[in-house]
Amino acid sequence: MKKPFDLSARLKALRAASGLTQEQVAERAGIGYKFYQKLEYGNSTTVRIVTAEKICNAYGIELWEFFCDAIPRIKK
Repeated sequence: MKKPFDLSARLKALRAASGLTQEQVAERAGIGYKFYQKLEYGNSTTVRIVTAEKICNAYGIELWEFFCDAIPRIKK
């Protein structure tokens, strides 16, 4: 059985692959640092599609890649 999507784990994995700090991701995405931090720490478990798109743009990936099991190639 497939596990449910873990937003926190996904954000941590993407950030680790990118080599960016939380502050850098938030700045690139145009969202608040504290908000991004809450998402990554699992203190907030939902995100609007528009916010997910902003985070994807910060990593240079497509929205569909965000939800795939494999870590996509991050565009730096």
